[in-house]
Amino acid sequence: MSQQFPPPGQPQPGYGYPPPPQPKKNSAGKIVGFSCLGIVGFVVLIGILGALLGGESSDKPTSAAPPAGASSAPAKAPESKPAAPEKKAAVVVAAKKGEFKKTILAQSDSYTSVSVTVTNNSSKPINVNPLYFAITDTNGTKHISELGVDGNQIGTVELAPGENVTGAITGKGSWTPKSVTYTDGLIGDSVRADVS
Repeated sequence: MSQQFPPPGQPQPGYGYPPPPQPKKNSAGKIVGFSCLGIVGFVVLIGILGALLGGESSDKPTSAAPPAGASSAPAKAPESKPAAPEKKAAVVVAAKKGEFKKTILAQSDSYTSVSVTVTNNSSKPINVNPLYFAITDTNGTKHISELGVDGNQIGTVELAPGENVTGAITGKGSWTPKSVTYTDGLIGDSVRADVS
């Protein structure tokens, strides 16, 4: 007697249906996905670099002097002009010793606060954040800002041209503050003010 086997894909006697064949793994989808991700990452990187490099502009006025031979009028004696007003700094920081106002986040009373006023004299908005400040003491030690420990902490705000904000910057420990440094953003220009 010959043994007959059912055709493939049909149930086997006593075993049921055979498992379906494994689908072929196609790595083309992964290659396309990673390529698209790489292109998006590259575009984002170019955008960030463009913002960092192109975002800086000079507030210095430029003046073009005419060529020496371009004037047809006879040379005149120099006229007395009123003195040009001094150019204001784009960002002004003023600092004075402040009183520490403890919050529930403070672990002790051993903190030193400085009252800081930031004024935006530029033509563009600037950001102010407690993390953008550092306090240097009379020994030359730099203290980072402790967040949320002083009830008068300076706010995280965007200052429009002409606006100012006042608040406390607080460092851990008891020491005598000498100066405060504000950095426009985490990697921008720094402005230093002596504590009065």
